[in-house]
Amino acid sequence: MTGRETSDWPQAAATAATTPGGPLIATEDEDLLDDLLRLCAAAGAMPEVCHGTPAQRGTWDRASLVLAGGDCAGRLAALPHREDVVLVGREPADPDLWRRAVLVGARNVALLPDEEGWLVDRIADSVEAADKPALTVGVIGGRGGAGASTLACALAIGAARTGRRTMLVDADPLGGGLDVLLGAERVDGLRWPAFAGSRGRMAGRALEEVLPEPHGLRLLSWDRGDCEVPPEAVRAVLAAARRRGGVVVVDLPRGTDGSAVEVLRQLDLGLLVVPSELRAVAAAHRVALAIGLMMGDLRLVVRGPCGPGLDGEEIARLLDLPLAGEVPREPGLAAALIAGRPPGGAERGPLAAFCAEFWNRALPEGPEVPA
Repeated sequence: MTGRETSDWPQAAATAATTPGGPLIATEDEDLLDDLLRLCAAAGAMPEVCHGTPAQRGTWDRASLVLAGGDCAGRLAALPHREDVVLVGREPADPDLWRRAVLVGARNVALLPDEEGWLVDRIADSVEAADKPALTVGVIGGRGGAGASTLACALAIGAARTGRRTMLVDADPLGGGLDVLLGAERVDGLRWPAFAGSRGRMAGRALEEVLPEPHGLRLLSWDRGDCEVPPEAVRAVLAAARRRGGVVVVDLPRGTDGSAVEVLRQLDLGLLVVPSELRAVAAAHRVALAIGLMMGDLRLVVRGPCGPGLDGEEIARLLDLPLAGEVPREPGLAAALIAGRPPGGAERGPLAAFCAEFWNRALPEGPEVPA
């Protein structure tokens, strides 16, 4: 039961997930209590604390996880056995600790400090609400200016419109920032540089709650600085986003450096956006070759208008990719963006219609009610 080091991301994120039924800490060891409070903060969980035996039986029953100090095992043994009890001790291990774990009904023993990483993961798991990971869709342009960022924003807005928990992630540091495209550059919330030092496991709820929330979705974008976010931080953030369930849409960079590879590995589905132009098809062929081996499911989206002899089916044949659909030109899109209206914001527009049909096929189980 070992784990990686916990994330060192901002304290605002670490303390954001304060939901009822969080972890319960039971110990009279002040040093152990300090350590467990620190680990709960790193996992994005707000615990209840009792010294010895919980004063109310409901506290014991409703906790998502019980972190019991070895010093309290004898008193807790009188309570009804329940799932999700971890008995916490210190290295070197007390030979009697496992016997006390049996008394209290604990299925796991965590020895600090060696197993802090595992315990942070266990705490984070206990406060996550999603039954299954988010459907994660990446959008990439076959050439510069193909309209991938526009489609990514429209897809995210379309998913949010259905009532699903939705997060839009800007994974292209050279793209100028999706917050600008959404007219949300002044909306409060953290951007990518705030997570540059993150490592290991993050709590998805805590991540979600510190991000900007324009147009009914959560947005992780770049600011206007020049901060680099290393691959391990990208991995931690994307994994946390996926654990929350719903939908994650990622605007992908047209490169294959370490951070881009980390994003590609977490996608369920990729969409390659290609304008209906011969040179764009030639450029897209190289992009598809570069990323195709790292993606299990890469599909084509053709951006119209389509010329004679170069429609969606023909481009799909040339690129040897399944066709996800054709997006016709949307009149007034440029003017709408200048006015601060997001792509896909007009429900009756061609872009919104394409996104609605895409989600109807990709998410046939019906709308989700976010927790």
